[in-house]
Amino acid sequence: MGIFRRGPKRDRSDAPRDAEFGYFSGDEGSRFRAQVREAFAEQGLEVTVYADSVKDSGDRRFGLANLAAVCHNDRRGPRVWPELIRRHVGMVLRTMDGPSALDTLPPEQIRAQLYPRVISEAGLDPQTFSYARGVAPGLYEILALDLPESVMMLTDEALEPLGRLPDLRAQALHNLKQLPVESHESVKGEDGMRFEVVAGDSFYTASRVLALDVLVPQLTGHELTPDGALVAMPFRHQLAFHVIRDSGMIPALNAMASFAASGFEDTPGAISPFVYWWRDGTFTQLSDREDEGDGLRIVVGDDFQELLERLVGDSQEGA
Repeated sequence: MGIFRRGPKRDRSDAPRDAEFGYFSGDEGSRFRAQVREAFAEQGLEVTVYADSVKDSGDRRFGLANLAAVCHNDRRGPRVWPELIRRHVGMVLRTMDGPSALDTLPPEQIRAQLYPRVISEAGLDPQTFSYARGVAPGLYEILALDLPESVMMLTDEALEPLGRLPDLRAQALHNLKQLPVESHESVKGEDGMRFEVVAGDSFYTASRVLALDVLVPQLTGHELTPDGALVAMPFRHQLAFHVIRDSGMIPALNAMASFAASGFEDTPGAISPFVYWWRDGTFTQLSDREDEGDGLRIVVGDDFQELLERLVGDSQEGA
């Protein structure tokens, strides 16, 4: 999995764009939705197709955003879209029509397959996930059950019979810490800039930021410092971090801001286009979009400004 994700170019960029998924041309968007409709028909379901979803005769609505992003990002291009769509539709229907895993799995297996997930507020219904814990502005931690073909995000109702929420959270975090690292790469620049990227197919890769105190020494051989780290979670399959030790943090921050914004674009499971300052499990947002236009800006509060001044001063004294 490449750490800088860009979808393949197909139709010319000056072709009329799809109104809902701008990375598709108008023709590609129409083709994508027609293939979605055909895939549901193969499963015996006639659906009404909308710009961002489809709805069957039972009023069940199926969102298309993640599937569209999966197709867009597959570098093999439109020739593989029908297979990707058929596979996705089949998985979704098997999950919805089959018995709930919460009713069929023994309690000990449910606990063994429980993980925390960091998601954006865009994917959160506060009425059914009232237990969700705020991680950072616009980001929340929920609990999920990992299944062979899908991930079940657990609602308030689903969690109620499973036990006390603090115990479930502790078990989920323990399981997260046991996951193997699928891919780790260091991104380096000529000016000494460096940050680390963890990537993988796991839906919990980005959520490993919740166990950063375990992940960092595992990958780098060094503990986190009291000043913490810069972190970015562009989408569910990617986590970037830079441990703050000296003024080298400054070029890392600028590079990670671009990295996060780029990785967030048009990806399935998008989480955040911003960089955060992690310190003792607390997240402070450091990058943001410009008030006008598509540019980025760094947002520095008093605490982070003090950190910057101290690190720069230490660097000048050591020069």
